[in-house]
Formats: sequence, structure tokens, C-alpha cells
Amino acid sequence: MSQARWWQRGIFYQVYPRSFQDTNGDGIGDLDGIRARLDYLVTLGVDAVWISPIFPSPMADFGYDVADYCGIDPIFGDLEAFDRLVADAHARGLKIVLDFVPNHTSDQHPWFVESRASRHNPRRDWYIWRDPAPDGGPPNNWMSNFGGPGWTLDPASGQYYYHAFLREQPDLNWRNPAVRAAMHDVLRFWMARGVDGFRVDVIWHLMKDADFRDNPPNPEYEPGDPDIRRFIQSHSTDQPDVHPIIAELRGVIDEYEDRVLIGEIYLPIDRLVAYYGANLDGAHLPFNFQLIHASWSAPRLAELIAEYDAALPEGGWPNWVLGNHDQPRIASRIGCRRTRVAAMLLLTLRGTPTMYYGDEIGMENVPIATEDAHDPWEKNEPGLGVGRDPERTPMPWDASPAAGFTTGRPWLPLAADSARRNVAAQMEDPASLLGLYRALIALRRAHPVLHAGTYRKIAALGDVLVFLRESEQECVLVALNLAETAQDDIPLPPGTLGRVLLSTARDREERVEGHLALRPDEGVIVALDARI
Repeated sequence: MSQARWWQRGIFYQVYPRSFQDTNGDGIGDLDGIRARLDYLVTLGVDAVWISPIFPSPMADFGYDVADYCGIDPIFGDLEAFDRLVADAHARGLKIVLDFVPNHTSDQHPWFVESRASRHNPRRDWYIWRDPAPDGGPPNNWMSNFGGPGWTLDPASGQYYYHAFLREQPDLNWRNPAVRAAMHDVLRFWMARGVDGFRVDVIWHLMKDADFRDNPPNPEYEPGDPDIRRFIQSHSTDQPDVHPIIAELRGVIDEYEDRVLIGEIYLPIDRLVAYYGANLDGAHLPFNFQLIHASWSAPRLAELIAEYDAALPEGGWPNWVLGNHDQPRIASRIGCRRTRVAAMLLLTLRGTPTMYYGDEIGMENVPIATEDAHDPWEKNEPGLGVGRDPERTPMPWDASPAAGFTTGRPWLPLAADSARRNVAAQMEDPASLLGLYRALIALRRAHPVLHAGTYRKIAALGDVLVFLRESEQECVLVALNLAETAQDDIPLPPGTLGRVLLSTARDREERVEGHLALRPDEGVIVALDARI
């Protein structure tokens, strides 16, 4: 444990920059806003700040359509502002991780402008171009993740280009060595500026089937589902030859000391773990989103924890995520009362946790009417409930009219309860959810067994999950009541003796002997006197 890398010991905190802190009154968060809130992040106790895309962009997909990989969009600041942020973060012991979007660019990126100019342009093969099908339609049945076909016809050249997302986001051709070399240089550019690592967007999309075969129909598709569910993406994503590509990215990362490569991957566990690489030469942390999609029951949680732990390659380091900018907030998924137990689960499992801004104060999805939507997916497939604006709303810092986020009009509406549910109010209340997060993080730092010790399930019956975290130095028991009813007599293994270190209610320190009682939606961490 003493030799663990910073990304193994630490906690990642995702900032959606448009919504974190605005400093110039335009209603959109910026880099100086993140810098202004670094002391808050230090007080919270996190170790690394992952920043969603800040590169120059037409903002068709709010920064995930990159027009220049080596710049900063003026909405957020400039390179000097970025350098100040990195310097101030490092001075506080915080790491900076950037979102890297290598699967596709903006259609306004100079590379694509050249590629589109003619079939004979030297950069034509930097993107994925195909002749029409015999009937003149798209080359195959691949769909866009944001609705409609994944192919758009370029009338001037008579060919289609592929885009896994918006038509404004053409996919790069990662089979082209020149593309790979250019993107490797992008990584080097930012690491030379002090960036500590990258979260790689849709890393499992980078390689496509070389023969461009149709995807098979999805037997589970139902009318009213998003278009992307019409077919199983067996040929347009997760190709075996993506792993050498990721190994090349990892090789570039390893040119610099102590950097981290994180991969965004929405795949079942057995396929997810392949992204560690055959020789652990892939992503250091292939994001594990199992908690986001799991049903909130003790047997199911225990099952997925065991399945993930068993599937990890030898030497592969686990990680856990409760929420992000693409998924409904945890408080909206399971209810506000349960967020305290969810926090304890996240911060006591073996591995590296990632937090999403605002989850530490219990932010919920903010309802956004379809006609007010900013998210392009919601605009393309209205009425299906696919919009991601609700989980991207501004951080409420205090009870002022704009919640301390801006002096102008926020780009997305604030939560209706922001005058009550905000950082300032919870910072003054040790019993608040924010107070619990701070206590959990401090306890995790004080007891390395909570991030690096082994995991052993003790019980997962009904609504109660009990597990042990063990090392040579200490043994800690975690008991979580996932129900809204009390559990008055939870039997523990014979010889269980210990002391409550922390309760989600922040009001228990009693001795534990053989059994345990938990209130509704309560969790406790118990330091045991000896192994059991």
C-alpha cells in the first residue's frame, strides 16, 4: 500500500466546466472559476480534478466536437489561464486530468476541412469515407449514438463519412498512422504543460470493423427506444484491434513520469477488463460504471462487486464511479435518503473512486423542458428522455440569487432548492451530506485499508450488505442498510468485536460485539479488534 501510485491512493473529482464556477458574468463556468474553487476541493479532500473538454469548439456537443486539440476555447479562458490553473492546483497537491476526445473531431477542425475538400486531399484518409451502397444509401446500417444513421453524404465528393455521434463530429480513421502520430503529439503537448493524465472519451469506439459489415439487429429493441438500440454495435465498436492502439497511447503516457490513462468504456465486465491490456499495457483505469446501472439491492451489489473483482487481470487496479455528465444523478436514481449509504459504498470499496461535482451535496436532476434543451441528443430524439442537461446544471455555492455560480444568467437553470441545498449551507453543518463526504474521505486517507485492502463479502441478505476490508495492519467492517426500514439485529461472524469509526448519521461511536443494528438507510464503518 505504501508503494501505491497517486491514482491508486487518490480520489478523482469530475468538473463539468460550464457549470462549476463563472467568473466573467456570461453565465458559463470557466478555468478561472475552477481555480477559484481549488481550496474547496482541498477541503473536500479529493486528489485529482478531471475537467470535461475545454478545447476550441463550435459547441455542437458542448466541447466533445473539438476544432483544435492544442488550445482553449475563449468561453473558458486561454492557455495562460490554463497554466495558472495547473500551477495553483499542483501547489495545493492536486492533480489535473484532461478529457481527451480522440474518436472524432468537429467538422470545423482544419483536418476535416482538408479531408472534405476532395477525394485526393492528403488528409482524405484521416477520416472514414465510403462509397454509397448500391441503392445510393449509406454504406451500412451503423447508427449514430445521437439518433439517425451514422453516415452523412458529402454531395461534392459523392461519398459518405462516418460519425458515431453528431454529423458535426466526423470519426477519425485510427488505422491511419499519421492520425495516430498527430494524436500522440497532442498528448505530449498537454503533458509538457503539466497535465497529470487523461480520461479518453469513448475509447472502445476507436477502431471499427475493417470490412464495415452491418451490425446485427437487437432483439431487445422496442419502439420508442433510442435509435442506437436498433442494432447491436458488434462491428462499429469494441474491435479486437483497438487494444494495440490503446497500448500505443499508453506508451506515450509512459514517456512522462507518473501520469495516468483512464478509458471511458460502457461494456459488460468481461469485455471491460480487456482494456487493461494483455500485459497491463492498456488503460490504467478502464472506467467501471457498474454502480451507475445496478439495481439498488444488497444481493445485486454483492454480485457485481464479486464479478468485477474476479474478472480483474492480475495487477489490474479497480475503480468505481457513481455518476458523471452523461447519467442521471445518483440522488435522482436512488433517492436523496440513500445518497449517504451510496457515498459510504463508493468510498470503502477497493480501488479508485471518481466523484461527480455536486453529488457531495446531493444535487438532483433539474427538469428541463424539451423546448429548452441544450443537449443535441435530446433535440435529435425529443420525448425519449435521453437529454443530459438535467445532470449538468450549475453548482450551487450559496443562497444568493444565482447561487454564487455567476453574476449573470446561468446557461442552464439552477435547482429549485439551491437556496437551501448548497455548499455554504452544508459546510456549516457536520451532519450534512457534504460533512459526511468530508469525513469519509478523511477516514479513507487515515486508513489505507479502505482503498487498498482486500475485499471479502460477509453477508448480502435482503437489504443489508456487509463486507470486510483487510490488510496485514488492520481489518475494517462495512455494513450498509439499503432499506427504508430499520434492521434491528444483524448477526455478525462469531468473535466480531470492534468500534464504530463512522456512521452515515455521524452520531455513533459505540462498541460492536457480535451483532449490529442499523437505522433506515444507514451505513457504518467498524474498526475490528482482530480478524474474523
